[in-house]
Amino acid sequence: MKILIGLSGGVDSSTAALILKQQGHELIGATMSIWGKDGMAVQSGHKEACYGPDEIENIEEARKIAQQLDIPFYVLNCVEQYEKIVLENFKSEYVQGRTPNPCVWCNAFIKFGALPEMAKQSGIVFDKFATGHYARVEVDKNGRYLLKRGIAPHKDQSYFLYRLQQEQLKNIILPLGTYTKEEIRNIAKENGLLAAEKPDSQDFYGGDYNELLGLKEKEGNIVDTEGRVLGKHKGIWNYTIGQRKGLGIASTEPLYVLSLNKDTNEVVVGFADKTFKKSLKAVNLNWIAMDKPKNEFRAQAKIRSTQQPTDVLVKPHGDEIEVIFDDMQKSIATGQSVVLYDGDTVLGGGVIEKAE
Repeated sequence: MKILIGLSGGVDSSTAALILKQQGHELIGATMSIWGKDGMAVQSGHKEACYGPDEIENIEEARKIAQQLDIPFYVLNCVEQYEKIVLENFKSEYVQGRTPNPCVWCNAFIKFGALPEMAKQSGIVFDKFATGHYARVEVDKNGRYLLKRGIAPHKDQSYFLYRLQQEQLKNIILPLGTYTKEEIRNIAKENGLLAAEKPDSQDFYGGDYNELLGLKEKEGNIVDTEGRVLGKHKGIWNYTIGQRKGLGIASTEPLYVLSLNKDTNEVVVGFADKTFKKSLKAVNLNWIAMDKPKNEFRAQAKIRSTQQPTDVLVKPHGDEIEVIFDDMQKSIATGQSVVLYDGDTVLGGGVIEKAE
């Protein structure tokens, strides 16, 4: 089989390529170029990020991996699509006091969308598209493609892929879904891969988010749940739900960001007990393992990628769902995603609109 594999220069995609080649597949390596901020320098943060000016180094590392594996290599320019889809959503959400998840949009529309599509338009012929994500794709008895969690709970990346469509799932291969991270590192070391010791990417951007937002300061009040002014802020987009550090407010107990009010330009803070919520409303839904539900059902849910799925009751309301948790959840952030599971299978998910 002829497989196009997305190479980032990291250990996961490199080892995924190695595994596929050892299985006898014909491989073509491809890296997407998404950094278009000429002359802009990251002033802070770590280097190991998906988006940033060090992209050139990552591309060269991916090129060296392709040379090491003796496979052809292409760099595909996805800057325009990335800026229009991922960065515009990122900025729009933050301005409204929401906390977006750019990795979800990047995977659905760029990595599994624009990248393979541009490869086809460039004349690259391939049967399947592969990446180094820790997740699995299977087909049920009715021919529906299912997205499943990777077998390593702490590394599972199915949360970031819940917006994939049937046509995308049909045409992808995820060779790392049945491995642990330790196993992948060991395979890379045993085969002398150049990326064997490379650190994982830690975030989508290595610098201060304000460098991307490009917003002017907009001073407002930091208030408690009773509306009492406790301090000042320079823009609600500088805060995220659940944030504790960097508030600049003296208090007998730690204070946490509870909500960001765009209409009043206020950051609302409170003690830890106020961070817990029982339910949420989600919109902009995508269903994978099931058709759009009409009746309530039991499932498990994740409101952040690193947590283990927790038991919930899901109540459909037209194009929205209400997700009621058996156990109260801490710091549910609007703009983030809730992903629903039935065991290891991703049912679908949506964008969190409100938490109560």
